[in-house]
Amino acid sequence: MDTDPDRWFQDKINEDFLQLHRIDEVVYQGRTRFQNARVIRSPRLGICLILDNKIQSSERDEFIYHEGLVQPAMLAHPKPERIFIAGGGEGATLREVLRHKTVKTVEMVDIDDVVTTLSKKYLPGHAGKSFEDKRTAVFHVDARKYLEDSKSKFDVIILDLPDPIEEGPAAMLFTEEFYKTVRNHLSSEGLVTVQAGSANPTELLNFSAVNGTLKKVFPIVVQCAAYVPCFGGPWGFCVASLKYNPALLTPEEVDTRIKARGLKGLKFYDGETHRNMFALPKYIREAITAQKRIITDKKPLFLYKN
Repeated sequence: MDTDPDRWFQDKINEDFLQLHRIDEVVYQGRTRFQNARVIRSPRLGICLILDNKIQSSERDEFIYHEGLVQPAMLAHPKPERIFIAGGGEGATLREVLRHKTVKTVEMVDIDDVVTTLSKKYLPGHAGKSFEDKRTAVFHVDARKYLEDSKSKFDVIILDLPDPIEEGPAAMLFTEEFYKTVRNHLSSEGLVTVQAGSANPTELLNFSAVNGTLKKVFPIVVQCAAYVPCFGGPWGFCVASLKYNPALLTPEEVDTRIKARGLKGLKFYDGETHRNMFALPKYIREAITAQKRIITDKKPLFLYKN
């Protein structure tokens, strides 16, 4: 076995678990104002974006994560027109939103402009032409402050944020107080979808705590998951809503809405996938039920130190 440490990227899952990916080439390495950033080429995953020593996205399987994050909430709303995205600097979340012909405006806020610059250069397929779409407005500022200062209402809010790690840029965007701000900026039929972390049996703290925290704020909260190869296992998403429950959509209704919206080019998500995403295994359901942790500004959740 090749044990040269320069040939392997160590993806830190937690303090006790590292996942290794072989490196063909380090394409970029540097530090932004907010986090360490690397772009590597992997023989299995292609070009990968790495922030604070965690893979954020790879060109070979990003469609699973981004379609899984975006489409259930977007399809659950009967006519999503105004969308807000926090994070998602690579542009793939924006791409998935803009597939919907109902969408009139998208406000996307990612604090780190370097991530967007790197993605445009090294992962152009993630966004395609989404950044140039006339419906799109991109701001590189703090997403929490942006929403607190905004008077806008949105039909769907998508929180595509890095995991909450100590000294990282996103930890205060997983709290009850922030979710109350999100709720205040949703239209009367609005939904929010959240990247909620690993759904592996040994890594359920973030997923279950995010779910419990959302339930303190929203009347409807449901969970789903998808296997994302570059993350090494199933990945969890939470959808919170003021009116609509995406878990109740049948495969037939999802496929009907996909056709009516004119969604083309989906590689992961359809009606059957939707049903499978919301059919969570027993260990996840039990962990979610048992979890009592509520994430707050005074007691934020840090998965580990940077």
